[in-house]
Amino acid sequence: MSFLIVLAALIFLMFVAYRGHSVILFAPVAAMGAVLLTDPRLVAPMFTGLFMDKMVGFLKLYFPVFLLGAVFGKVIELSGFSKSIVSSVIKLVGPERAIPSIVIVCGLLTYGGVSLFVVVFAVYPFAAELFKRGGIPKRLIPGAIALGAFSFTMDALPGTPQIQNIIPTAFFKTTTYAAPWLGTIGAVFILVTGLAYLDWRRRRASIAGEGYGSHPLNEPEAFDHGKLPHPFVAILPLILVGILNKLFTLAIPEFYGQSISFVPSGQTGSVVQDVSKVAAIWAVEGALLAGILSVFILAGKSVARRFAEGSKSAVSGALLASMNTASEYGFGAVIAALPGFLAIANALKSIPGPLVNEAFTTTTLAGITGSASGGLSIALAALSDTFIENAQLAGIPLEVCHRVASMASGGMDTLPHNGAVITLLAVTGLTHRQAYGDIFAITLIKTLAVAVIIVIFHLTGLV
Repeated sequence: MSFLIVLAALIFLMFVAYRGHSVILFAPVAAMGAVLLTDPRLVAPMFTGLFMDKMVGFLKLYFPVFLLGAVFGKVIELSGFSKSIVSSVIKLVGPERAIPSIVIVCGLLTYGGVSLFVVVFAVYPFAAELFKRGGIPKRLIPGAIALGAFSFTMDALPGTPQIQNIIPTAFFKTTTYAAPWLGTIGAVFILVTGLAYLDWRRRRASIAGEGYGSHPLNEPEAFDHGKLPHPFVAILPLILVGILNKLFTLAIPEFYGQSISFVPSGQTGSVVQDVSKVAAIWAVEGALLAGILSVFILAGKSVARRFAEGSKSAVSGALLASMNTASEYGFGAVIAALPGFLAIANALKSIPGPLVNEAFTTTTLAGITGSASGGLSIALAALSDTFIENAQLAGIPLEVCHRVASMASGGMDTLPHNGAVITLLAVTGLTHRQAYGDIFAITLIKTLAVAVIIVIFHLTGLV
């Protein structure tokens, strides 16, 4: 019975998310409903002492990353840098290669620190023009954007500042550059296989005589090819974020040591901060802040005129994204405290191999919640100690655990109820029936990539 209660709570949350309801509202409803059916006395104590405690703890750690990432993406957009990067890549690759062009642009923006939600809005108008010019079906646009923004640059490439690559650092005490060789191999596998798949889909459509099609819904205006910033100037903030993230990752532990303490004015007790748990988060925050300042230096006038209004939408987006994930984090903490979760955990523990176990657990929970960051947070909050213990017994570096968990979270998270998928289809004016199949194919490629890096690690010991 306890297992069925947990399963019902997960299915309920998945159902309401699929129907488009707010996870912020329904995550506590689902969690407290499960508690009510298990032990009614614990509803209020678990809501205040566990759900809210874990939700606020998540925001304490990661909200600045969400906020700075959203603001950085917005100033890149306001400055015209995103348009310049897109236009330059198209000229370099060629308009006839619409799919690789869009994938490269999405990858550059995402790896540079721009939120994947921002990338969807920024790239879609260019994708629509390119696909229309090349006679490629519009229904392939979501697959191309998903490959560029939701896959290899989100959690596979070492150093990516996306939240899915940051969350494991607090649990495994690693950096965002964990397992660089495995991450790079996984990224190359996803990119090459994904491009081959999308090109196969394009060729099949061409043979069938299918063109761009008639799509009256959300069809963007033609891309304005007016005067744009020089592409080398436009890409400098993205390069700066990547370089500073690496430098800060190395410098912060050296500067502060393992921990630092201070006594606030007017108080007697000291506050002790474990630097090893937050060094990677501080590094990303510092790099994004420097990236924002660099955009103001390089394009101050064009950004300053519209920053007041633009920053409001960036802050709103950061609040919504972080609260969604934090609510799922609180939900996961409550579910993990229920007897029924023990049955699930024991079932998942029976999966042989520490890395396979970790990957399967993470991608399963990400799929159920419809969120890579949410599923990753739930898995690590509940089972990271088990993952670490199993890895140490098997002689597996925690860097490998970081990379496997991060990449696995971005696999089956893109089920139909995933927020990013729903946003992508809404922005492009397409339905699940028209375009979801290609997004799901990218999901399968991502999931297969996790298996590839696990096999490579066990065969070669490469990290």
